[in-house]
Amino acid sequence: MRTRTINISIKSSPKLVYDFVSHLENLSRWAPSTFSAIKEVNGEGLVDTPHGQIKVRFEEKNNFGILDHYVKLTSEKEIYIPMRVLKNNDGSEIIFTLFQYTPEITDENFAEDVKIVKRELNQLKTIIEER
Repeated sequence: MRTRTINISIKSSPKLVYDFVSHLENLSRWAPSTFSAIKEVNGEGLVDTPHGQIKVRFEEKNNFGILDHYVKLTSEKEIYIPMRVLKNNDGSEIIFTLFQYTPEITDENFAEDVKIVKRELNQLKTIIEER
């Protein structure tokens, strides 16, 4: 299975970055192409898509910067997405790992997913640094 780890530096404290990212309602602000409109129900985010409703949930809140999340597709398959926020000098480093989970995900689709993640992490950086 191919993977791609994408990282971005953010000029803000890891605590502030973690607090912002870990709130489900903020997903549609920094990852709008993936989570255009999200509503939280019992700790899970629900997103309506043209293919049906998907669910997203984060690992429990923690002091380690772990922002791993799980996306349950309409097929009931759950995708694990590792994500971390680390201290980087006076700021933060976000580390996001993307997996090419199945052979049905073509190399072209995977490359497009990488572009989307990069764009969304840049959006996160912009939002947080403008606060």
